[in-house]
Amino acid sequence: MNSQQLSKLISLTLWITQASALTIAVTAMNLTVYAGQFNPTRNIGDQVTGWSKLPGTDGKDHSLEDLKSADFVVVVFTCNSCPYAVDYEDRINALAKRFVDLKQNVAVVAINSNKIETDLMPAMKKRAEEKSFQFAYLFDEAQEVAKQFGAVRTPEFFVLNKERKILYMGAMDDNTKAESVTKKYLESAVDSLTAGKPVSIAETVPVGCLIRFERRRK
Repeated sequence: MNSQQLSKLISLTLWITQASALTIAVTAMNLTVYAGQFNPTRNIGDQVTGWSKLPGTDGKDHSLEDLKSADFVVVVFTCNSCPYAVDYEDRINALAKRFVDLKQNVAVVAINSNKIETDLMPAMKKRAEEKSFQFAYLFDEAQEVAKQFGAVRTPEFFVLNKERKILYMGAMDDNTKAESVTKKYLESAVDSLTAGKPVSIAETVPVGCLIRFERRRK
């Protein structure tokens, strides 16, 4: 087993443990679970202020306000170093292209909040060029945007409406292996929203590596 496979196994084990603990607790208390169960700070319907002047791999600064003409914005917290995030790069690229091809007024933005060397801007630029990203790839050096969204994993996805309220959050689909995907949660959510319909599944468990938040001394 190589280091990348070991990293995936550790992350998956942690996710299964957390998800199982939550299921046991909910079952034991006979509770009905509502949106917000998998995000530590955000609920479906929460409005976000977004970001301002985050540097992108294109050499420009980006703000959520720049996307005011978009009806919906897909925000994905990702990075270069997480094997799960890498596995989803082609799927995110394909989804961004699909929105354009279908003439859906949906913007896609990727945000990296990690600060280890392999996730810094030089590496981000290299990755964006190698993969020909069809979306903006921004660096959240202060890690404040990730915290504002309550994002904890890479990749983790959010869909914002015109008022920049969260209408979907969680995983992109139901399997980290592209060939084994049976449910496309994110795509289905956007298709419903662009058709003026409610989202049937508004929140799912994000699967991936933990965002490397810096510890601050009190």
